[in-house]
Amino acid sequence: MRRLRVVLLAAALAIAAPVLPALAHHGWAWTEDGFFELTGIVKEVFVGNAHATLDLEVEGVVWRVELAPPGPTMAAGFTEDTVKPGDEVVALGNRSLDPNEKRMKAVRITTGGKAYDIYPARVPAN
Repeated sequence: MRRLRVVLLAAALAIAAPVLPALAHHGWAWTEDGFFELTGIVKEVFVGNAHATLDLEVEGVVWRVELAPPGPTMAAGFTEDTVKPGDEVVALGNRSLDPNEKRMKAVRITTGGKAYDIYPARVPAN
């Protein structure tokens, strides 16, 4: 019976191992509490797997702004055609816990006077 438990535990770990890094990456645990606002100029936009991203230049430094996976990002109305390099964007979200990492996870992107709520349930009430 003990051997069967060991085998089942090993099998469960083997199945879960590839999933654990993805779960850690896709959560919010790597971000600070409280909202952070970043205004910058688009250098690059990508709407694809695993997450849509924007690279924004802010005072000469490039920040990586992570959005949702492509489906929810596009459902919010934000596509690769929404912004282009040179456009100004305001990103609202949560900054990385690592103060040396220029990265944030955005809940809202505003450009051209239009707001795109990427994670509407997380957007603060006005």
